[in-house]
Amino acid sequence: MSRTTLRQALQVLGEQGLIATHPGIGSFVTFDGTPLDNRLGWTRALQGQTTELVTEVLRFASVTDPELAAELGTGSGAFVALDRVRRLAEDGRGVSLEHSRVPAVGALADLPERGLTEGSLHRTLLAAGRIAATGEGVVSMRGLEVDEAETLRRSPGEPFLRLAQVYRAADGSVVEQVTSLLDPARFQLHVRSGRGELQ
Repeated sequence: MSRTTLRQALQVLGEQGLIATHPGIGSFVTFDGTPLDNRLGWTRALQGQTTELVTEVLRFASVTDPELAAELGTGSGAFVALDRVRRLAEDGRGVSLEHSRVPAVGALADLPERGLTEGSLHRTLLAAGRIAATGEGVVSMRGLEVDEAETLRRSPGEPFLRLAQVYRAADGSVVEQVTSLLDPARFQLHVRSGRGELQ
């Protein structure tokens, strides 16, 4: 799509209060105004905040997904699946549902049996030499499906942000694909652009 169309879409999302745009370069997600740095992990990024989140692992397993492999161009359909829900400690309501898929290659092939390094997927990927050099994401809004609403302890059809991202290494290989459903009352996507171009 053209840059003009993309700018118009971002403007509409901004007018609806779903994203915030600032001068500069890059984009990031915030939770209650605090930037979430995937390199730190959510727990460390939110240290000192008044809102406490609890992370529940729903699935950590080896899976085969030929459709995703074809979409990403990975060749092999073998992935490590890590599905997590993050809840407010105070009432257990889910604020995010995250589905991560990592190509099960090299040292990552038996990851579910070995476990995560210090409980962090990011640290595990770094230890395996899988370093993201680029990332691309698409954000949209949609209602929760019945199973998602049940997991999040929300109502079916409740609007959530959907953020689909692909991270690639310097050689173009896929490091991680992650799809997140985020409570728009708590999360914002901040998009920065500079020199008249979207970055």
